[in-house]
Amino acid sequence: MPEQRVRAVLFDLDGTLADTAPDLARALNRVRAANLLSPMPLETTRPYTSSGARGLLKIGFDLNPGDERYEAFKLQFLEFYAAEICIDTCLFDGMADLLDCFDKDRLPWGVVTNKAERFTLPLLQGLRLDERAACIVGGDTTTRLKPHPDSLLHAAAALQLPPSACLYVGDDLRDIQAARAAGMPVLAAKYGYLGDGGPIETWQADAVIEHPSEILEFLQAA
Repeated sequence: MPEQRVRAVLFDLDGTLADTAPDLARALNRVRAANLLSPMPLETTRPYTSSGARGLLKIGFDLNPGDERYEAFKLQFLEFYAAEICIDTCLFDGMADLLDCFDKDRLPWGVVTNKAERFTLPLLQGLRLDERAACIVGGDTTTRLKPHPDSLLHAAAALQLPPSACLYVGDDLRDIQAARAAGMPVLAAKYGYLGDGGPIETWQADAVIEHPSEILEFLQAA
């Protein structure tokens, strides 16, 4: 349990706050179509969503950063994604009610993601959350990405709160590692994409949640 009462909640974006997998899968399949390949089903690409272009190009083309074709394919993928960034993306079930509850109680909440600002900001605008979020920290807002704690520390500073007063919620092992390094209490979202970090129960989060409503339960019990 956190040592200090939680005074703000921070969310990872992809796989925690919003289900972005359909739009990212569409971008991947447009790249595949441009290279005369058949589309991949969403259930195949979904687990790789939290890793962004790197994870999706790996499953879609067996490409890794540093491979000869990687940068060209990544550029094409990101162009397709930017063009249709919030078509089928939606908040996870229960998240809208949770955010409404936070707003009603005047509990600040924000977003800390590894997704670059040029995608994060229009996506949150599309979800009509950009003006409600107390802070938005993208993958290029600070120098280093999660699992480094820089972006979480930046968010706490923007909220004028100590890190220990900010609860972070994420669906990837990197999220829990970043929060631990920042000194924040952290919840692991089992309803998200989970990536390749092994069993979620081994991530050493303060708790594992299966639905956004459990965030409120955690806050009430803290």
